[in-house]
Amino acid sequence: MSRPAIPLWLAHAFRAQRGPVPWSAVCRGALAAGPSLLAGMLVGQTALGVLAAIGAMLAGINDRPGSRRASVHRLGVPAAAGALGLLVGTYAGQGLAAVPLTLVLTALGLVAGGVSAVGPVASAAGTQLLVAAAVGAGMPTAESGWQQALAFLAGAGWLLVLRLALPTPGSLAGDFRFDGERQAVADVYDAIAALVAAVGGEHATARRAALTAALDHAQDALAGPRLRRQTGSAAERRLHARFAAALPLAEAATALYWAGEPVPARAAEGPRRLATAVRGDTGTGPLPAPHRSAPALRALDDALLRAADAFDRGDGAQRGLLGRRRDVRHALRAALGAGGREYGLRVALCFGASAAIAQALHHTRWYGPHAHWYWLPATAVFLVKPDLGPLASRVLCRAAGTVLGALVFAGFAALLPRPEGLIALVTVCGALVPVATRHFAALTAVVTVLVLALVMAGGEPQASVSRIGETLLACALVLVVGHLPMPGQRGGGVRARLTTAGRAAHAYLLHVLGESGDRAERWVLRREAYRALAEARTAIAVAAAELPALARHTEGTDAVAEALERLVDTTTACAVHLDDTGRLTPRHLRQLREALGELERRGMRVPLPAAA
Repeated sequence: MSRPAIPLWLAHAFRAQRGPVPWSAVCRGALAAGPSLLAGMLVGQTALGVLAAIGAMLAGINDRPGSRRASVHRLGVPAAAGALGLLVGTYAGQGLAAVPLTLVLTALGLVAGGVSAVGPVASAAGTQLLVAAAVGAGMPTAESGWQQALAFLAGAGWLLVLRLALPTPGSLAGDFRFDGERQAVADVYDAIAALVAAVGGEHATARRAALTAALDHAQDALAGPRLRRQTGSAAERRLHARFAAALPLAEAATALYWAGEPVPARAAEGPRRLATAVRGDTGTGPLPAPHRSAPALRALDDALLRAADAFDRGDGAQRGLLGRRRDVRHALRAALGAGGREYGLRVALCFGASAAIAQALHHTRWYGPHAHWYWLPATAVFLVKPDLGPLASRVLCRAAGTVLGALVFAGFAALLPRPEGLIALVTVCGALVPVATRHFAALTAVVTVLVLALVMAGGEPQASVSRIGETLLACALVLVVGHLPMPGQRGGGVRARLTTAGRAAHAYLLHVLGESGDRAERWVLRREAYRALAEARTAIAVAAAELPALARHTEGTDAVAEALERLVDTTTACAVHLDDTGRLTPRHLRQLREALGELERRGMRVPLPAAA
C-alpha cells in the first residue's frame, strides 16, 4: 500500500536550507551581540548594551553569504529602519495613551507592510522597523529615544564593520575586499558549464534555473557601493568585465538548452576554466578547440573567445551590464499595488491588534511585575511575513522554536552565574544565528534564548512561561488575520510578480524581434526577464504550500509562469539564431506563437510584434 502524501503546508515546515557552515559569519556573530552587551555593562549602561545587542542580533539575521560591499546595503538599510522604529516607538510609548499608541503602531504597520513588498532588503527594513518600534514602546527604559536609537545603530554598525574588515576564508589569496564578488562571478561560469554539460538530459531544466540564480546573485554582489565613485579600482573594473563576458555565454548556453540536442563534452570545459581563472584572479590559459556545428554552438565559441580576450586585457572596460536598479517608480508601484496593499493591510491588522492585546494583558495577571509587553507584537511581525515561508509553516515553526528556546533558556537560567553566564549565552547564540537562519524553527529557538538572556541581563525576572503563552497567542492571531477576506483579489502578491515578469518578457521580445544591434541592452533586458520570472516562481512556490483555503487563490499561476519561461527561453534562442543567420526558423516562430497563445488563454496578453 502506498503511503498518503504529506500536505505541502506540513512538508514545508520540515525543509531546511543546506550548505557548508558559514564560519566567517559565525565568528562575526560571536564578536557582535555578546561584546555589545558586555560593553554596555562595563560603562554602566546595561539597558543600552541590551539594545546594542538586539541591533547586532537583527543585523546577524541579515548577514547572509554575498559580497562584502553589497552587505553595506543589505545590513545598513534595515539597521537604519530599526533605529527609526525604535525612536518612533519610544517617544510614542512615552507620550501616548493606549488607544492612540495602538493607532500609531497600526499606521506604522500599514506603511512597513507596503514597503516590504518592494524587495528583500525593503522587507528586512520593514521587519526591523516594526520589531524595534514594538521594543521601544513595550520595553520602556530611563534612556531617551535618541540614545536608544544610537545604541541600536552602534550594535548593528559594529557587525557591519566586522563584515567589511575581517577577511573570509580563502580571501587572502587576492584582494580580500572583492572575495565575495569573485566567488559570485566564478559561480556564474560554473553554472554555465553545468548547463552546457546537461543539455539534452533530464537535469537540464534544473541547471537552467541554477544559472538564473547564479546570475542574480552575481548581479547583486557587484551592485555594492564603489570605493571610487567615478571609475572604481582596477580589481572592480576587472570583475565587472568578467561578469559582462559571462552574459553572452549564458545566452548561448540557454539557446543550446532550448534546442535540446546534446553537445560535445569539451564545450563545457571552457566555462569551467574561466571559473577557475576568476577564483584565482589569473588569465584563462589554453581553451578547448571550438565545435561550430550549430548556431548556438558557434555563439558559445564566439562568446568564449571574447571572454578570453576580456580576461587577458586585465582591467576591461565593459560596464553598465548589471541591469537597471529598481527606481522610485518601481518601488511605489510595488508598495501601492495589489500585493503591497494586501500585505500592508494584514501587517497593520496583526501589528495593531497584537499591540492592543498586549497592552490589555499588561494590566492583568498575565504578566509578572515590571514585565514588558513587546513580545506579542514583535512575534506577530515575524509571523505575518510571507518571505519567511507559508503561513502554516511559519506558525508551526515559530511555536515549536519558541517552546524549545524557552525551555532551554529556563534550564540555563537556573544553572549559569550572572551576569557572566548570560553574556556567554548571548555570545554563543549570536554565533549560532547565521547557521540557524536555514530553518525558521531553529532561528526562532536561538533568538528566543538570546532575547530572554538579554532581558534577564537587563534586570528582568525569568519569563519563559509567559513568552510561550504570548507566542501561541500571536500564532492564533496571525492565522485568523491571514484568512480574513481583504479588498481586491486574493493572491495579489503572486499576480503582481507575474505581471512584472510579463512586462519584462514583452520588452525582451520586442527588442529581439526588432533586430536591434544593441547587444548590451539585450543582455540587460534578458537579465530583467529571467530575474522577474525567478521572483514570480518563488512567490508561487510559497503560495502553493499555504493551507488549502489560501492556496486555491493562486491555482493556475504556475502554468502562467511556465508559459512565460518558455517564451523567454524561445526569445533567447531567437536572439542567438538571428545573430548567426539573420532569420528565424519555422520552429522558432511556432514555439513563440504557442507560448503567446498559452499566455492569452491564461489571461495574460503579450502581443507578438508585427515583424514576426
